[in-house]
Amino acid sequence: MFPRITPLVKNILIINVLMFLASMVSPVFRETMTGFFVLSKEFQIWQPITSMFMHADFQHILFNMFGVFIFGSTLEKVWGAKRFLIFYMFTGLGAFALHQGVVYWEYTQAVQLVSESDFQLVYDEGRQVIREYKRYADNDVHSLNLVMNTGLVGASGALFGLLFAFGYLFPNTRLMLLFLPVPIKAKWFVLGYALLELYLGFNGLAGDSGDNVAHFAHLGGMLFGFILIKKWQTQRDNFY
Repeated sequence: MFPRITPLVKNILIINVLMFLASMVSPVFRETMTGFFVLSKEFQIWQPITSMFMHADFQHILFNMFGVFIFGSTLEKVWGAKRFLIFYMFTGLGAFALHQGVVYWEYTQAVQLVSESDFQLVYDEGRQVIREYKRYADNDVHSLNLVMNTGLVGASGALFGLLFAFGYLFPNTRLMLLFLPVPIKAKWFVLGYALLELYLGFNGLAGDSGDNVAHFAHLGGMLFGFILIKKWQTQRDNFY
């Protein structure tokens, strides 16, 4: 049985849908609102926030918004709109921050392998040829381009924060998942998902994953969700 949608969750869904439609109509809007690496020429100060409301395709937004609806509606009822909004934004920004930290580490490795002139080429023109292998003479330059100019989009960081919060506050609630024929307690689902994201994240750093999912952004949402909940729990009279 699905929960009844709450007012703030409803507004979050509407904003995401409107941003998605705008990005489909205007490539310039899409590029401007996507979250780029902070040392990229494409980075803008508002992107850590706007990228939380952008999505790559219909499947991406459908999955994320369904999760926000399911877990967010329950948490908004528990916390109220103000606290829920603080949590949602904090975990989304925390996901962006951890992702940026990982990208910075990749950047420090990649930049050592290219010349100054090749670095300048990537900085000046890299976004326009992000997926064109033929533009570059060697793979090291292309790898640097991918690190510097691959944008981050999606509500997944905030969603994983909500997922963690749900598993933490309602650990024994049984979830029935489409891909799992038996119900599973929320705490085990969250733990399993976190371990999977950790594995896939380090696999990606090793160059073995082959996907374009920001796994450490997901983990960042969970981590910052844990930090904020722990802080709130020190203020017991205000937690619920």
